[in-house]
Amino acid sequence: MKYEDFLVSSLGKCGVSSPLKRTHRVENPIYNFVDDSERILYDVSLENFNKCRETGELPVSFEKAGPRENIYFQPAKTKVGIVTCGGLCPGLNNVIRSLVNELYYRYGICRVLGFRYGYEGLIPDYDHPVIELTSQMVENIHLTGGTFLGSSRGNQDVEKMVDTLEIMNINVLFCIGGDGTLRGAHAIHKVIEKRKLKIAVAGIPKTIDNDIDLIQKSFGFETAFSIANDIIRYAHNEASGAFNGVALVKLMGRDSGFIAATAALSIQSVNFVLIPEITFDLYGPSGFLSILQKRLEARHHAVIVVAEGAGQDLFECTDQQRDISGNIKYKDIGVFLKDKISEDFKTKNFPHSIKYIDPSYIIRSAPANANDSKFCNLMAQNAVHAALSGKTDFVIGFWNNQFTLMPIEMVVAKRKKIDVEGELWWNVLEATGQPISMKNS
Repeated sequence: MKYEDFLVSSLGKCGVSSPLKRTHRVENPIYNFVDDSERILYDVSLENFNKCRETGELPVSFEKAGPRENIYFQPAKTKVGIVTCGGLCPGLNNVIRSLVNELYYRYGICRVLGFRYGYEGLIPDYDHPVIELTSQMVENIHLTGGTFLGSSRGNQDVEKMVDTLEIMNINVLFCIGGDGTLRGAHAIHKVIEKRKLKIAVAGIPKTIDNDIDLIQKSFGFETAFSIANDIIRYAHNEASGAFNGVALVKLMGRDSGFIAATAALSIQSVNFVLIPEITFDLYGPSGFLSILQKRLEARHHAVIVVAEGAGQDLFECTDQQRDISGNIKYKDIGVFLKDKISEDFKTKNFPHSIKYIDPSYIIRSAPANANDSKFCNLMAQNAVHAALSGKTDFVIGFWNNQFTLMPIEMVVAKRKKIDVEGELWWNVLEATGQPISMKNS
């Protein structure tokens, strides 16, 4: 990574005085505006500081988010679109509501359109209605989960989507979604750029798995592991209430095990955490089933948390199918493990009782908790500040407790995963007591 990789694109010179300068608050007459030169360091360690000082190279940093004193778009002439894509996630409605309110109350922008059912809403062939969003309409949507605008998966014709933006005179498009949505937003930007249009494309990262690279925390993640905390507590009651009771809880996490790991740390009642980042054997002296049996012989109950993407190498090799978004369809590791545990223990005449719990859809469709709600609001507000100042092809990020702006292309280049030699995973191993490896030598 280099300093130049994280320079955010801009539509042009900002020649419009921000409405935020005309405040009515006597005690705080001027906003604390952010300058484009303000940046947030990627690596704040002394080692990196000394290295950059010795070599003279610019340290990798991200542009700081926040309101600009001058903006690019004239609010009275600005028309905005909002779209939500991909799976559900706690906080989607909070982001929609905050975008509308920030646009209307702080910038005086009244024309805000909501495109229904993801990127399908930008394709005329689907004939999905377009909603004119008002502050009154979104007043209470944050109290419920899901998305007020609806969502969808799958790739759409980018040229047709940009046609719609051009025909409807959209000046700013906010795309709320995960890495697939952000890739779509980047593709939309490239066509806009090719046509030499002045339309800003802003990405707001949404992933319950917290797996978007270079972003410390995404909205919905905290709500997800908080709800998982309660579910694991109840699962522990089930396990400890039976002789050799096993409670198996499957949580979301296709390629990254952040929810499983963080939920386990939050309750300290989990004995095994299985994540996509670490492979394990089922059988053999060091395999998972042997270690599980030893745990039951010693304590007579066990709680297992497995991320949905864990253990995919244990399935027989078959042709990998993909969903409409192009993601590999993973096999159900939860049901697989339940069956294998039962089969193995029955073969050994080892008495046991197993309960399997899959709360995935309950978790992702829940409303955001208090801290996630606050985070959604701040993320949306900073997205509005950046887009109206002419920033485009960017994602709102969060790094070193600061909101940042980053080029979409850099954020979607790879997926964030748990560092299995890092502090988070070692904390999990300490909390669970599980072996460092469940692979046979």
